[in-house]
Amino acid sequence: MTGVRLSVAERRAELLAATVEQIEARGVTAVRIADVAASLGVSNALVLYHFSSKERLVAAAFEHAAQADLARLRGILTRRTSALRRLRAAVRWYAPTGQAKGWRLWIEGWSAALREPALRAVTRDLDQQWKAALAEVIEQGTATGEFRCADPKGAALRLTALLDGLAVQMTAYDGAVSRARTRAWADAALARELGLSEDDLRAA
Repeated sequence: MTGVRLSVAERRAELLAATVEQIEARGVTAVRIADVAASLGVSNALVLYHFSSKERLVAAAFEHAAQADLARLRGILTRRTSALRRLRAAVRWYAPTGQAKGWRLWIEGWSAALREPALRAVTRDLDQQWKAALAEVIEQGTATGEFRCADPKGAALRLTALLDGLAVQMTAYDGAVSRARTRAWADAALARELGLSEDDLRAA
């Protein structure tokens, strides 16, 4: 790719995508600037020109990886249908049995964020965006009387905490939790948070 002239935005996007691939393959702690550069056939200096350190590169790569999923989540939550249908679709998609972010990548990120302030700031902000998007739709459904929830923000936190925890179990411990059980638990948790029966949820 060295013979192709890219805009600054295109080059940054290329570097970030390559970094995500390297993190998935090697892990956050093992990945190096040189690995990213070599995967694209560019110099270390070019990577450092766009991202002044490995820490900044990794933090930006995690943000890059999450933005597409956040856009997809918002697309689901703004569909022209009931709040209940939107929430169920979002929870199904976000759950470790769905098509949301690569969970191995995020478990790596959570671990590294304990030691990397730049990455911790990014992952905290992204986590807050996920929860805020869910809480907003829970508030909408509560206001229209579709369901009952006295604490939308708390409900969003509990739901995502459950799904994050199940993702760790499924990713780190093969066979610890089945896909069917994970999906059933996610549905049960959503119904409970909205003051509905599971039959009500299925009917939606």
